[in-house]
Amino acid sequence: MIKPVLTCLDMEGVLVPEIWIAVAQKTGLSELQVTTRDIPNYDELMRYRLAVLERYHIRLADITRVVGGMQPLEGAQEFLAWLRERCQVIILSDTYYEFIGPLMKQLEFPTIFSHTLEVDHTGMIRAYYLRQHDQKRCAVEALKGLGFRVLAAGDSYNDISMLQAADAGILFKPPASIVEEFPQFPVARTYLELKAQLGRNGPLRP
Repeated sequence: MIKPVLTCLDMEGVLVPEIWIAVAQKTGLSELQVTTRDIPNYDELMRYRLAVLERYHIRLADITRVVGGMQPLEGAQEFLAWLRERCQVIILSDTYYEFIGPLMKQLEFPTIFSHTLEVDHTGMIRAYYLRQHDQKRCAVEALKGLGFRVLAAGDSYNDISMLQAADAGILFKPPASIVEEFPQFPVARTYLELKAQLGRNGPLRP
């Protein structure tokens, strides 16, 4: 049986800039420049971020204003449109639904699996809720169980289990440390290279 192809993409670093880095640049808080490339443990990273937000009284509205001024990475919209014509696509992201509305509109509302936040009456973020622990890997395994051939692309430590679970995993613009640590994954540095890698591991519809 020929399995239909489905591609799972990370969002930040693959289709859009890193949201927390954009917030750091806008607020001048260098503490928020830390990402999963720096702290692989997601729970540790989020506890650290929430502590920084509390210390400097950064509210959800402050973050959404930053996101509202962001744009997808150059070429991302065209790449995603190209891919959606050739297979099913799901974005698996460790960001939050409360953040990402403006960016999803610019990407023409692709399907995205993300997390949620708890916000108090003052607009401060008090907690985060993961849909599932290691949700990217779990999603890929579930999709494979439904009979799909799953391709995946990501750039950071929190994408590695997704790439490992996929039928074919690809690193997109990763830092050198991740390339060195996980040499088993092919690396794409441009959307043209990513298209070629996906096509090679498809098959994609022409």
